[in-house]
Amino acid sequence: MTLAHGTWEPRPAARWEDGFLSGNGRHGTLMFGDPNDERVVVTHHTLVRPNGGEHARPPALAAELPALQDRLLAGDLFAAETFTDGRPLQWVQPFHPAFQTRVRRPAAAPGPYRRSVDFTTGVTASVHGHLDSRVFVSRADDVIVHRITGPDLDIVLDHRLPGAPRGLAVGESAVLTSDGALLSLRVRYPGGDRAYTGLTLVVAAGGRVRLTPPGVHVTGARSVLLLTRVRRHTGEPDPTADGRALRALLPDDPDPYARLLDRHTTAHTTAYRRVTLDLHADPAERALPGSELLTRPGSPALLERLFAAGRYHLLSASGLNPPRLTGLWTGDWDTAWSGAFTNDANLNLQTASATATDLPEVTEAHASLIHRQADDWAENARTVFGTRGTVAPAHSDGDSGLSYHFSREYPLHLWTAGADWLLTPLVHHDETRGTRDPRTAAALARVALFYEDFLTRTDATGRLALVPSYSPENRPAGGSWGAVDAAMDLSAARHALRTAAAYHPGPDAERWRALADRLPPHRVNADGALAEWAREGLGDRYDHRHLSHLYGVWPLDEINPYDTPALAAAAHRALALRGAENDSAHGHLHHALIAARLRDADRVNHALGQVLRGDFFHDSLMSAHYPGRDVYNADAAHTLPAVVVESLVQSTPDRLVLLPAPVRPSGRLLGVRTRFGAALDLTWTPDGCTAVLRPTRTHRVELVTSSGARPLDLVAGEDRVLTLGAR
Repeated sequence: MTLAHGTWEPRPAARWEDGFLSGNGRHGTLMFGDPNDERVVVTHHTLVRPNGGEHARPPALAAELPALQDRLLAGDLFAAETFTDGRPLQWVQPFHPAFQTRVRRPAAAPGPYRRSVDFTTGVTASVHGHLDSRVFVSRADDVIVHRITGPDLDIVLDHRLPGAPRGLAVGESAVLTSDGALLSLRVRYPGGDRAYTGLTLVVAAGGRVRLTPPGVHVTGARSVLLLTRVRRHTGEPDPTADGRALRALLPDDPDPYARLLDRHTTAHTTAYRRVTLDLHADPAERALPGSELLTRPGSPALLERLFAAGRYHLLSASGLNPPRLTGLWTGDWDTAWSGAFTNDANLNLQTASATATDLPEVTEAHASLIHRQADDWAENARTVFGTRGTVAPAHSDGDSGLSYHFSREYPLHLWTAGADWLLTPLVHHDETRGTRDPRTAAALARVALFYEDFLTRTDATGRLALVPSYSPENRPAGGSWGAVDAAMDLSAARHALRTAAAYHPGPDAERWRALADRLPPHRVNADGALAEWAREGLGDRYDHRHLSHLYGVWPLDEINPYDTPALAAAAHRALALRGAENDSAHGHLHHALIAARLRDADRVNHALGQVLRGDFFHDSLMSAHYPGRDVYNADAAHTLPAVVVESLVQSTPDRLVLLPAPVRPSGRLLGVRTRFGAALDLTWTPDGCTAVLRPTRTHRVELVTSSGARPLDLVAGEDRVLTLGAR
């Protein structure tokens, strides 16, 4: 492990938040690394606790929609507060941990200790003298692999983790096998037949294994290998069959751990190494443990390591699903905000680097979640709005895509921009690869159908009106949360209709483009800022963590300094007026992403500095939602790589922008993917930069640097080297 591609600590984790992480997008682990009492918390993306949300449906409000639209268009600023079926706020099903594997040893003699995680392999390890414990989660075999050494080991699966609800029905078993044992832990939720089972195959290399129910005791083994899987189910599983499946993973090899690791790294290491960042950090600082490096917020070594950790954790959290609010990990059943997929900002921010930093695994996980929920999105449109097409929910537990999480202050069932917002990363992925995924094409057509049915009302000027309209999670000054013509909704409707038209040429395309052209333009308010609501009379509330109204700047290309300079200036003014409200990490980094698009390096560095100086990162290099490591949350960890990339390289299908707002004066960024189909290596200093482009398509793009803009012709298969001086 090179220190830029991993992190380490000189002591075990005292808190689960500091546990080192591994994952394959399905299973996850948090490793504490105590040599005398090793704890490895096991998680799985499917584990959400029934809380009533599993039966919830969207509110049947379609019949009442015309009356609401009449009132809002007539100027009733509070009409939407009664657009509800009267239900209390229902949270989505909370994400929770499965159990912890505990391995107790006799007290170890004093000696050197090191706990580490290697980002290139996904192996977390603790080494204390001759005692060694290593864990990885196989991307090839979907199994948790844990190898341990020590003279005497007590091994047990323990469900007792913080916040576990009362009434869990727990069943445990341990059965000896020819070379070890099979441990089983079944946990059934109260009031139903849904449950999950963890199964661990214990394989001892030599020595003796005896039962100590519900665990085992191993003596004299050269090493012990644990293979663990978790499965959610109803009814009674067959542990014998599941045990045979685990046994079948063991290669006929004198070192099965090495063979399993090799199979895993073929997939994981290849993905992780595609993009690297080198900021010419001091080697002495690169060698520091993460906890010490975090005390040096201005260090380029810290930014290097957080960039690497962010990509590692993002990849590790993505498979069956993209990352939740907590990625793929938690050590507590009381997960903040249900550990949900929060779609109105957080999910897209966390996955923002996936396309540019060449992690199609993340984009495919994002797509998997969306496409699995297509029928639910259609029910939202039909039930709430009475339309064809689809409407995305603001929150999801992964099981359901239905809009049932809302309240008076958070009328999330009114948010119509969600489908376009969530599909935009898939469109950018298609642009990068040069092919159009038929699943994305079909999803875009469904969104366009929604707008065909929904956009039926007009204002006094004859423009279409988006009504009701909601800007997450803000409200107009002097008004209520549901309003008319929120800037995000306008950007989303225009983009969805025009993008659907591009994917579906023909009569539908003509109709969809015509509809987009009838939408009202953005409004610049009396402060010279892009208004959060284009409707006259709706004032702005600037001190807010969300920046939904600047969707047209990032991630869309609707507003930019090159094609729409006046709107870009108004957007910049809106950004300058925006407060940080509660200092949430996602707010600061969303601010930085938008500032980078607007070429404001000072603002990018200030927003990034708020996170680096605000004690947002645990020793695990996973992050918190608030300063002071308050509330475990993946937003900062996963979003930070995108901020670094956007500050250095931006692209559209027809434009390349180099060094728009660099966060460091010099460095190398290798392997970035552009939306016009070229890989890019960038080296920069205060004196200029060198960019090496490796195009896969023949295309002309506009090259934008601090010196201006000029055309750039690229030929598929021919590297293009650009050497640019400082202005």
